Amino acid sequence: MERFAWKAMIKDGKLQEYKKRHDNIWPEMKIVLKDAGIKNYTIWNVGNEVFGYFECDKGVQYAEKYQAKSAVVDKWNEYMKDVMTMEMDTETGAQPKMQQVFFLE
Repeated sequence: MERFAWKAMIKDGKLQEYKKRHDNIWPEMKIVLKDAGIKNYTIWNVGNEVFGYFECDKGVQYAEKYQAKSAVVDKWNEYMKDVMTMEMDTETGAQPKMQQVFFLE
């Protein structure tokens, strides 16, 4: 199992809308994430910054590739553009990976 972390910025005044959209995440988006092998997905925020973490049963590379070819993910990213700013990795089409600097099991 591999771990993945990402971060993004919420546009000013849009944090409540960001939370609302995640409270009502589309069922088909949940299916894509699960089919990509993603579990234990959590998102936190401080100010306008959000930090996401998830674990990948099938590996990070598989999860990236699976999401990159998903029309549902494309639709979700378009839906979220008015509330957040996230630079996508040009090679993978996924969120840029944060580098792990510490781990305590």
